[in-house]
Amino acid sequence: MKVVIQRVKQSAVHIDGAEKAKIGQGLLVLVGIEEIDGQSDIDWLCRKIVGLRIFEDQDQVMNRSVQDIDGEIIVVSQFTLQASTKKGNRPSYIKAAKPEVAIPLYEAFVKCLEQNIGKKVGTGTFGADMQVSLINDGPVTILIDSQNRV
Repeated sequence: MKVVIQRVKQSAVHIDGAEKAKIGQGLLVLVGIEEIDGQSDIDWLCRKIVGLRIFEDQDQVMNRSVQDIDGEIIVVSQFTLQASTKKGNRPSYIKAAKPEVAIPLYEAFVKCLEQNIGKKVGTGTFGADMQVSLINDGPVTILIDSQNRV
């Protein structure tokens, strides 16, 4: 699984002009799932995301997690994170998991984050055409690939 984590002051997801989810201070997590991903990737990423110390403490040092600040999380599926751009100019998405694999993993990822943070996590809708807005705080943007843990 690949995730792009953005520290935000606020974020929202709209689908067909309607607001699906909205958060204040916290994390916008874009997630791309590949066929080889499984529960161990989900568990590892959830612990990593919730514990990631990227929020400032009283000394303006990034020393606090989203949990420490009682922040919120919004998760958006994004298969394009699995793009390969090695050949030509048209990205290949061959590594992206098919919906029958990706949807259960995406739902398990959201549930795991909710369990780890102890509150509801906002989401987009898997496979939908979404408009995602955010005010990136910092900016702080972190990339994590669960296949590169070592």
